[in-house]
Amino acid sequence: MAAQQLRYDGQTVVVTGAGGGLGKAYATFFASRGANVVVNDLGGSFKGEGGGSAAADKVVEEIRAAGGNAVANYDDVVNGEAIIATAIKNYGRIDVLINNAGILRDISFKNMKDQDWDLIMKVHVVGAYKCARAAWPYFRKQKYGRLISTASAAGLFGSFGQCNYSAAKLSQVGFTETLAKEGLKYNILCNVIAPIAASRMTATVMPPEVLDVLKPEWVVPLVAVLAHPSNESETGSIFECGGGHMAKLRWERAKGALLRADDSFTPAALLKKWDGVSDFSEPEYPTGVADFMGLLEQAQKLPPNPPAQEIRFEGKVVLITGGGAGLGRIYCLQFAKYGAKVVVNDLMDCDTVVNEIKKMGGEAVGVKASAEDGDKVVQAAIDAYGRIDIIVNNAGILRDKAFTNMDDKQFHQVLDVHLRGTYKVSKAAWPYMLKQKYGRIVNTTSTSGIYGNFGQANYAAAKCGILGFSRALAREGAKYNIFVNTIAPNAGTAMTKTIMPEEMVQAFKPDYVAPAVLLLCSDNVPQPATGRLFEIGSGWVGETRWQRSGGAQFPIDVTLTPEAVKGVWEKVLDFDDGRADHPEDAAAGTEKIMANMENRGSKKGPQGAYGLEQGAKKDEGAEYRTRIEEAKKAKAEGTDFAYDERDSILYNLGVGAKRTDLPLVFENDDKFQVLPTFGVIPTFNAVAPFSMSELVPNFSPMMLLHGEQYLEIRSFPIPTEALTTSYPKLVEVVDKGNAGIIVTGSTTVDKKSGRELFYNESTVFIRGAGGFGGAKKGSDRGAATKVYKTPSRAPDAVVEEKTTEEQAAIYRLSGDRNPLHIDPEFSKVGGFATPILHGLCFFGIAGKAVVQQFGMFKNIKVRFAGVVLPGQTLVTEMWKEGNVVVFQTKVKETGKLCIAGAGAELVGEVGRSKL
Repeated sequence: MAAQQLRYDGQTVVVTGAGGGLGKAYATFFASRGANVVVNDLGGSFKGEGGGSAAADKVVEEIRAAGGNAVANYDDVVNGEAIIATAIKNYGRIDVLINNAGILRDISFKNMKDQDWDLIMKVHVVGAYKCARAAWPYFRKQKYGRLISTASAAGLFGSFGQCNYSAAKLSQVGFTETLAKEGLKYNILCNVIAPIAASRMTATVMPPEVLDVLKPEWVVPLVAVLAHPSNESETGSIFECGGGHMAKLRWERAKGALLRADDSFTPAALLKKWDGVSDFSEPEYPTGVADFMGLLEQAQKLPPNPPAQEIRFEGKVVLITGGGAGLGRIYCLQFAKYGAKVVVNDLMDCDTVVNEIKKMGGEAVGVKASAEDGDKVVQAAIDAYGRIDIIVNNAGILRDKAFTNMDDKQFHQVLDVHLRGTYKVSKAAWPYMLKQKYGRIVNTTSTSGIYGNFGQANYAAAKCGILGFSRALAREGAKYNIFVNTIAPNAGTAMTKTIMPEEMVQAFKPDYVAPAVLLLCSDNVPQPATGRLFEIGSGWVGETRWQRSGGAQFPIDVTLTPEAVKGVWEKVLDFDDGRADHPEDAAAGTEKIMANMENRGSKKGPQGAYGLEQGAKKDEGAEYRTRIEEAKKAKAEGTDFAYDERDSILYNLGVGAKRTDLPLVFENDDKFQVLPTFGVIPTFNAVAPFSMSELVPNFSPMMLLHGEQYLEIRSFPIPTEALTTSYPKLVEVVDKGNAGIIVTGSTTVDKKSGRELFYNESTVFIRGAGGFGGAKKGSDRGAATKVYKTPSRAPDAVVEEKTTEEQAAIYRLSGDRNPLHIDPEFSKVGGFATPILHGLCFFGIAGKAVVQQFGMFKNIKVRFAGVVLPGQTLVTEMWKEGNVVVFQTKVKETGKLCIAGAGAELVGEVGRSKL
């Protein structure tokens, strides 16, 4: 018996960023289940540029055409009041808010500009706050509300080149956990999802074959369950989902190391017990602060800590923000005691601490400034001591207020001092640390950030954001010997005096936090700690990490419904069935999703979108054959691609051009040109009007091979700069019984002149995806389908070219976003010990060899026959047969072919252009 369908009749759902991707999927789903939907979208690019009404209008039109109710809203999410007002004006209420809007500004930390940071914070953090704050009074008044916040794997684990995004996304965890605590008694349930789904953003960092399985429709059913009235208890939770996998995450706290909290508690004493810090043999699963009073009582029963050789900091320059009082003051004094030169930063009084240090014989300078003025703060260290080795980002303020009474000023002040201040100081110091290949940074979160805390939505957002920032920064700094860790200290300070009884403030001395901070900033921690989180206080230090449930996995050939998710809900939440694990990085965070791509279930064929299961058909392949014919008729909207002379040079370098090849690397050379194989680049990320997974059964990107590539140059000379538009189309699908073959064609035109520049055909071979009764043989399309046979005589020309270790990295700059070609962890998932070279890269190298030896060609066809690792040597053997060059390419180190059955038809003497 089918489960009762989850419906939202009479409810109003607001979805931000609903013009495409996940947001559109949310909007169309909720409308299909009876909800009134506010489709919000600013209409800008995934980088946050531009705006317009078309994206939201199109979704609204689609919903209304299907019989649903929807209105559009075009406001920026920082105008949350206007977005919620649209719901109230049109429907009189708001029941569900899905904070989905997002942008990317990916860039390495050393190159990050303030605008890259600020724009991400504005959209993800401030935008989410503004929409939630505007909805909150209505939720409270009606004693009902469901709020979904959007995090990401980058936020949970930190991601290279995404310090801003990681900070913003983890900030949503602390923020939402706080709202969950404040909203519970009003029946306002708030949860966080970390989705992996195809969108304009993920299209820039994932290959098309993976994106094809990571549809938004795999995320929507989880959100549907969390947002439904039948969910009466799941709140303050974090879920990962995508590609048929979903699981819950929670915090896991180690037993930790406990030392006597007195003067014998030193960094060296803690080092002796360091193994206990990450002892998870008796873990806790907290939702709040540890029992520090109980820990203090236990600590005071211990004997004095045995003496140990001091850990020293001679020659090191340490910067402490918020160093004028409380924890910061103790850090300053302790570092000075152990030989460091100290820069005391505080917006208030620095001189008192500086004088204390000097009286004890130490060296110190003060810099009176806000941490937000990071350049000034760090410059003081450079001016005084010529270097900076250690930063403890400690400065902070409190502006506690129940969320219903919180104003924008209180939110911004806390966010700016804590999160932006930590970013600014770290950013200013980063170039010095990179140059000296040394740095230690300890950033300060709090238990309020990790677990959320009533009345501290602003503080929790900022503090959890610091953890996300730290984890991302740790990944960028590791190879430069720059270690970044995060602490959640428990100590009596000027801030905690406002929320702790006086006797507790006195008992929780900052002195019992400082030893752990000093140890993390030393070179003495075994297996250097970086990217980790430690809770500290009362003589106790314990690591905190993620635990992930085994979760539920759904077959990817059956459309997932909310009812199916609800049917296995207990499995999603189960941490005790022996399948739970502890993901530590983004690769581990996505491994279950990637592994699930082999999960095949029903042979009945996919279900209708969000529908109940359809019955088996007599001809199981008929549905696929129908879709193939429909896909052949589908027209692409066109995907723009702009390139200039710099991009032309970059491509040439990516396929092995040398500095001496002036026509390929010098724009002022009389023969400056881009290699003809550049024609594959404009269509790299073009959006097709069909989905591969819907054309063949058992589609899995893990079973996909790029079999053949055909390229035709339709205009000469090839422009070295242009604005192009590519229009992909489905050419054909072939059923090989045990495999399926999909051929995609794409025409690239010059957008200004309208003339055709390139035509590509890409053939992919998908193992296990046949048997649907389709065509057994592909059509003959002349040069596009010709397989060339090498002559029996010796080659007319042989070109040997050694690729570099950096070849894949350089080629990526022309648009290859497949992590298989750069990320060792991802390549291991794909079955390769090291990242491999993109097939189109060594296709370009072989094509270059043809041009160098015989001149320009008007078309080229290759069959990929093997794998190439960066650093291997390619040997291209060529035979001239009339106006065609037949060729093949081998890997010299293995003797195996990587390109076979290849040929290029020459332009002739007019187009001849030897390099």
